[in-house]
Amino acid sequence: MLTILGWILFGLIVGLVAKLVMPGHDPGGVIMTTALGIVGAMLGGFLGRLLGLYKAGEGAGYIMATLGAVLILFVYRRMAVRA
Repeated sequence: MLTILGWILFGLIVGLVAKLVMPGHDPGGVIMTTALGIVGAMLGGFLGRLLGLYKAGEGAGYIMATLGAVLILFVYRRMAVRA
């Protein structure tokens, strides 16, 4: 149970930082921001392992998680402009 709450809190913090780094209008509130942070952390961990920065089983740090969330936010905004 604590692990799930930890992921939610971590995702919220990372999502908020990503939205501060890339200001603009984004739909969604706290739940979407948390989801952005969690998915960004997963992407950051994957990219970190791919680049050799992390070993298997290690989670992404705040910086890689934030970079992953910013990347997802960037792609989302580009796709939303086309729709």
